[in-house]
Amino acid sequence: MQLDKMVAFHKAVGDPTRLRIIALLRQGPLHGQAIAGKLGLRPPTITHHLKKLKDTGMIYSRRDKNTIYFYLDEKKLTFMAEAVTRIGDEKVKTDKEWQVTEKEERQILQNFITVDGKLKQMPSQLKKRVIILAYYVKAFQPGKTYEEKEVNEYIQTFFEDYATVRREWIMHHFMYRENNRYELNPQEMWPVVV
Repeated sequence: MQLDKMVAFHKAVGDPTRLRIIALLRQGPLHGQAIAGKLGLRPPTITHHLKKLKDTGMIYSRRDKNTIYFYLDEKKLTFMAEAVTRIGDEKVKTDKEWQVTEKEERQILQNFITVDGKLKQMPSQLKKRVIILAYYVKAFQPGKTYEEKEVNEYIQTFFEDYATVRREWIMHHFMYRENNRYELNPQEMWPVVV
């Protein structure tokens, strides 16, 4: 699960009203008026909270004639709630294909990076791609926030397709993005090729 989805999930369930809505929907589907009545709140307030929960995918709606019922997706809720305990699990690779010696790592870097530091092409094999991404992302300082323009300019010093590199850094948890601002994730969150 991407870091920004995890953060959105925890923000959504960090509200007492939303937790109460989840508790109600665990008992079965309800329509907005019923939720409002059980919680003693106005329907517009419930609509606001339901939208926040829907945005995370925890709840979904179905129309029955003129009434919209809300359902709790318990599998998704469980998956998202347990995501924090799985951070770093994707790092644990036991397949021989993930095992890379320092010599092999140097060889991969030499094969894909020119003498002047340019990336020849993005590797298609995942383990090679992760090694390349880790090599270039180390230029960023931990704890410092970067504007998207700064990130793009840095990437263009070694590769033309800055959007692909940026997306790969986010997908593999090297960096975190919010409102077009980027920050280096702790190395514990990076994928590891051992």
